Amino acid sequence: MSIKHIPYKSTGYFSSLMIDYLAEKEVLASFYHRFPVINNFKAQIAEKSRSFKNKNRKVLVTSLKKQYQGFEISEATKNNINSLLSDHTFTVTTGHQLNLFTGPLYFLYKIISAINLSEQLNKKHSNHHFVPVYWMASEDHDFEEINYFNLYDEKVTWDHQSGGAVGALDTEGMEQLLATLKTKMGVSKNAKKLIDLFSESYLQHKNLSAASRYLAQQLFAEHGLVIIDGNEKGLKKEFAYFAQKELFDNSSFSIINKTTEQLEFVGYNKQVHPREINLFYIIKGIRERIIEEEGSFKINNTRIVFSKEDLFKELEEFPERFSPNALLRPLYQEVVLPNLCYVGGGGELAYWFQLKDYFKSVAVTFPILLLRNSVLLLPKKISKKLDKLNETIEALFLNIDDLEKKHTQQLSTLKINFNPQREHLKKQFRDLYELAKQTDVSFIGAVGAQEKKQLNGLDHLEKRLLKAEKRKLKDQLKRLTSIQKQLFPKESLQERRVNFSEFYLEHGEQLIPHIKRQLDPLCHQFTVLKL
Repeated sequence: MSIKHIPYKSTGYFSSLMIDYLAEKEVLASFYHRFPVINNFKAQIAEKSRSFKNKNRKVLVTSLKKQYQGFEISEATKNNINSLLSDHTFTVTTGHQLNLFTGPLYFLYKIISAINLSEQLNKKHSNHHFVPVYWMASEDHDFEEINYFNLYDEKVTWDHQSGGAVGALDTEGMEQLLATLKTKMGVSKNAKKLIDLFSESYLQHKNLSAASRYLAQQLFAEHGLVIIDGNEKGLKKEFAYFAQKELFDNSSFSIINKTTEQLEFVGYNKQVHPREINLFYIIKGIRERIIEEEGSFKINNTRIVFSKEDLFKELEEFPERFSPNALLRPLYQEVVLPNLCYVGGGGELAYWFQLKDYFKSVAVTFPILLLRNSVLLLPKKISKKLDKLNETIEALFLNIDDLEKKHTQQLSTLKINFNPQREHLKKQFRDLYELAKQTDVSFIGAVGAQEKKQLNGLDHLEKRLLKAEKRKLKDQLKRLTSIQKQLFPKESLQERRVNFSEFYLEHGEQLIPHIKRQLDPLCHQFTVLKL
């Protein structure tokens, strides 16, 4: 397996916010804490040590052991859970939805980034211990976002009655999916392993949270991955103080709004819209926003209404019924975990940039933010085809029109690029503009119009010539664009659409170890891996 790195900026698939963050642009310095380089973790460790209490560790470990009851746990994971009782142990955390059968490839890259960074920190700071954590987004209610995965560009969909937190959904109906997979995957050794993994995950566990835990555990247990479900009473109790401030003081709204406005002022889009109350109420089959109206607290789209006193009592007795939204979940995570770093995608990190001042206001340490590894897996067969066409992998990141133009210019015996002619023409017209200034100012408009006409003429000629050359080279261009469509399905990054099973069918259980060995979480560049 060979590896190639491409600057994120050159791919065209990442936001200006992420590009500027990785470039450490000064304009963004106030929106994050410490930049993700290995030497910055020493100060982060010291700061988190001061703020995270031992009593929090006991609650955390008790909750984790409760969550893992009934599961076979690897020694590495068991040791990592127990180590969290020590004030020398810290976490590197990533989070993700409970996508069916892991969903798109970047699920793997998130977790691998967290594991690899933990390993790097264990080597760098041997007097401390670092644990990779996967935070399951079991409280999400967006079922349509997670009830499918793509296999050979076709959706494999789980039809199920949804409502409330997705983690609590029973796994009814997975038998039909299993039958579909058997048809699509075939009867190879690797296909059988995948089918068994799906069956053990979804047919032998009662709900989606348990199934997702088992699946992630099977894929990463040897690396000591610790999987945490935030939808748990003991952990929610630790967060109750912050939930109370959110409910009755609207503690986050004005501060996050102000930070968001500042972020927009310097040229970036907000990722999440802050609300007056950034909490949901969650009971069986329901996860709805809490809205304050004239001193009462209404649960949106229901008939449930609380007085202030009753809601206070509800929070005291049932903290598990209060669920943070996307803006408040990061705070919840950092309150219950001895966390140093959050690993996420560009969209996720964008809303963390809205939170820095809010964290400061509630005296919770803001973590280091790390953009997860982003990867294109390049199969050997496709790599060979690309070599035969004498084209680079970088070119495939272009849109299809620019790719065809570049390749045609590269192959054509004719000079299709008319930029030299354009420059020559512009120089001639600069002389004419000077002449116009010396004679009649009204003549300047006529010169400008003629310049535009001449340049448009050159554009037209270039396009005609390019079109003619494309016709001559149509077979080669077709092969090239076919490769692009395979690697960038639906004009999107492979990692956002393709499920790991497509590559597992060919490479088997060595796939994830291969990828893991090649990725450096602190590289801060897009990675192309030849398989």
